[in-house]
Amino acid sequence: MLISLITMTASAQNDVTKFLGIPVDGTKSEMIRKLKAKGFTSSSFDKDILVGEFNGYSVSIHIITNNNKVSRIMVADQNSISETDIKIRFNNLCNQFLNNKNYIENILSDSAKDFIISNDENLQYETIVNKKRYEAVFHQMPDTIGLKAKLQTKLQEKYTPEQLENPTKEMEDFMFSCILNFAYMKPVWFMISNNYGKYYICMYYDNEYNRANGEDL
Repeated sequence: MLISLITMTASAQNDVTKFLGIPVDGTKSEMIRKLKAKGFTSSSFDKDILVGEFNGYSVSIHIITNNNKVSRIMVADQNSISETDIKIRFNNLCNQFLNNKNYIENILSDSAKDFIISNDENLQYETIVNKKRYEAVFHQMPDTIGLKAKLQTKLQEKYTPEQLENPTKEMEDFMFSCILNFAYMKPVWFMISNNYGKYYICMYYDNEYNRANGEDL
């Protein structure tokens, strides 16, 4: 069990959130170039905003940086839809993520199944009166390539060679906590946005390693 956990876990230094297989990292110009290679084009009103198709929908892509490093990719629907249709879209997205082996549910909240919106939910009332946010958070699974050494180092920092010869349940739990910690740094989440009674989805691919943590204060 311990060895299998080692082989499925990732290095925090190299393992970051990916969007369409592209690491959410580097400079904005590099990210724009890579996204254009995927078929996206600059919008007519801002060359730094890209447009194209993603997951079957026309979207605009916004690139957010911190200290000149890409920290977030925001993917926003270009076309707004009705309340009924946005419920279907949101629920379909939840199910797509739940059924995707490359993701795990948010490790700090309830199951994403609890975020499924019922047919009788009044989005207009809930968002305006009760200030409710409709969102779901997932995390990309850690990468598995070339990362065994990184976790072996972590184990050697915590356990003696003799202990490593006979892994215990505690050691397996430690390894699993490493998986969760690495995944926590790779969130992908989405929410419903409201524009005068019309709705659209915004998705966020975040690299927590590049996010601001108060270092500039």
